[in-house]
Amino acid sequence: MADLKTNLNNYSLDEEELRQGIELLFYAYRDFTSEPDKILAKWGFGRAHHRVIYFVGRNPNITVTELLLILQITKQSLARVLTILVKENFINQRADPSDRRRKLMTLTEKGQQLEKELTSTQMARFNRAYNETDTEAIEGFRRVLRGIINPHDRARVRPRTGLSHRRN
Repeated sequence: MADLKTNLNNYSLDEEELRQGIELLFYAYRDFTSEPDKILAKWGFGRAHHRVIYFVGRNPNITVTELLLILQITKQSLARVLTILVKENFINQRADPSDRRRKLMTLTEKGQQLEKELTSTQMARFNRAYNETDTEAIEGFRRVLRGIINPHDRARVRPRTGLSHRRN
């Protein structure tokens, strides 16, 4: 196995410390998605539907091309999910007035309600976790997550200058 320490600039982490981070991320992801998965199952949807709903809601009037860049999935995979979400009235597609070949997507009222239901469970989980720590740890957590994201995609995440509610 390669010496993992040689790839780190500022820290000397051993393999076990890195594996613990991976394990924490796996468990966190499992629990982070568990409540939304139950909500999605009621509609016969999966995580792909969730990601599309989330990012269309977060980026009103997003194009298919822009959504593909965010999701990093094939056009066929996105088409399968979008077809269902449009047919079931969760997403509205309309032609872009400046280029009628492009379709702009927004959430319908039904889509907004589902997105809010899904995201509220995850926001509650983040709120609880953030309240169990301090501002410095939260900012460090964000830096670590940003560091995990491929460098060319980091700019896609909306910048955050700090916490809106600081604890004493």
